[in-house]
Amino acid sequence: MQGPPRPPLTIASEPDDEHQACLKALTAIGATFKEIARIDDGNGCGIDKPIALSSPLPGIEFKPEGQMRCEAALALAQWMKESVIPSAAALDYGKIVTINQASTYVCRLRNNASTGKISEHARGNAIDVASFTFENGKTIAIEPRREDPTLTGAFQRAASASACLYFTTVLDPESDAAHESHFHLDVIERNGGFRYCH
Repeated sequence: MQGPPRPPLTIASEPDDEHQACLKALTAIGATFKEIARIDDGNGCGIDKPIALSSPLPGIEFKPEGQMRCEAALALAQWMKESVIPSAAALDYGKIVTINQASTYVCRLRNNASTGKISEHARGNAIDVASFTFENGKTIAIEPRREDPTLTGAFQRAASASACLYFTTVLDPESDAAHESHFHLDVIERNGGFRYCH
């Protein structure tokens, strides 16, 4: 016996006033982006009002360019400006010049599983940060560093901890095997404003 078919998943619509306010804030912080056509890949995958982000802040490239909701881009820019850049000042590598991302919008289930819930990547809410490249050419890869006694370890732990001030989900290399090589950052809305930081 099968129950009634489940209604098809739909893409959440984004209120125009909220989207415009976000674009204004993103422009004010100095991000470089372009508005792109609505993405609808079926099965609930897509973004109502997507943007393509190439730089969250002046002088910092986002590579490769990523498709996402404005809200995710703004959280990234604020986290970088207010937490990551000040933390990186303790390192002697100069300024951060590139955020190397592993994934933004992609139509898939969580952790690339074959069954289960749709990933926040499929809604344009998530960004995977793989590494940061500095002015002097040094790149700090995101990897397990809970016990790393160096400044690099301290920098990564500070970046991870502070991310939860801006994103509602933060998974880092200590979370599980699926996140050993990046930070997963997303802006999913949960009841009561609950955040998941691990």
